Amino acid sequence: MSMTPSQSRAARGLLDWSQQELAGRSNLSESTIRDFEKGRRVPSINNLAAVRTALESAGVEFIAENGGGAGVRLRKR
Repeated sequence: MSMTPSQSRAARGLLDWSQQELAGRSNLSESTIRDFEKGRRVPSINNLAAVRTALESAGVEFIAENGGGAGVRLRKR
């Protein structure tokens, strides 16, 4: 279950979430989110899974790299 810092930033943008909101929804510290999105460190597997789960629960779909690069989109309702 991988996710890039740019996918995290883009997903937050689609949801109009701040780093603080994502941190709260994934039960992590804001500094964990900030450091990951700035490329300072990679969170543990469990923390990364918590971030991805929070985003997916809000309707974000992760797009695997398929020649055009990895990305995100909102699930159709």
